[in-house]
Amino acid sequence: MTRGTGEWSISDLAKAAATTSRTLRHYGQLGLLPPSRIGANGYRYYDQGSLVRLQRILLLRELGLGLPVIAEVLAGEQDTTAALRTHLELLRQEQDRIRRRIESVHTTLHKTERGEQLMAAEVFDGFDHTEFKDEVIERWGKEAYERGDRWWRSVSETNKKAFQQTHLDIAADYGRARAAGLALDSDEVQAIVQRHYDWIGIGWQGRTVVKQAFVGLGEMYVADPRFATNYDVHGTGTAEFVRDAMKVYAQRRL
Repeated sequence: MTRGTGEWSISDLAKAAATTSRTLRHYGQLGLLPPSRIGANGYRYYDQGSLVRLQRILLLRELGLGLPVIAEVLAGEQDTTAALRTHLELLRQEQDRIRRRIESVHTTLHKTERGEQLMAAEVFDGFDHTEFKDEVIERWGKEAYERGDRWWRSVSETNKKAFQQTHLDIAADYGRARAAGLALDSDEVQAIVQRHYDWIGIGWQGRTVVKQAFVGLGEMYVADPRFATNYDVHGTGTAEFVRDAMKVYAQRRL
């Protein structure tokens, strides 16, 4: 840090952020992290605002966003305080995902130690298809439920785990997209919805997921707290974001 000026050289900033000067220069070339000033000697210097901006960049990178998307997010952020609140919300989402994994492993450990039978739903963060039996029968009929029930019971434990993890990943990506302020009709958000649609199609065993059914599922994610908890973290409103993104997809594609 330059003594008494509240600014950092590129090498000092790289060291503090556990990255490289080359990476910071690359961010600068892309317009993500311009230096606050360039000295007469050609050296780059960064102020406190640069530190906050770099923190956001590194966090969004860790969450899997590409540099073009990060540039779009940062371009829309004029309020540093609001950006930090978004940053904190993303960290809380990650904290919640880790908490759920800890609870799952904790349950597995204790049941293993006591010699008790393990349940896939407990081991893999709880996907109890029977929990929504009444809703499925009411909306799509008893035959639809029984067909889905037979399919689920026939799936191997490995494939059940993969199916559940796919949904967790989709839900997490929805949360990241909403927190990053991405538009419902953006290519990034609609790509998530496409994965969601394909995932639902697997459960429907190849039968077409029609527009009305897809939109209806989105409404259930908001109306039924049991569904909403799969998407909302700390009351973030992600369930509404998912519902609205699904509506956009349905209007465009179904």
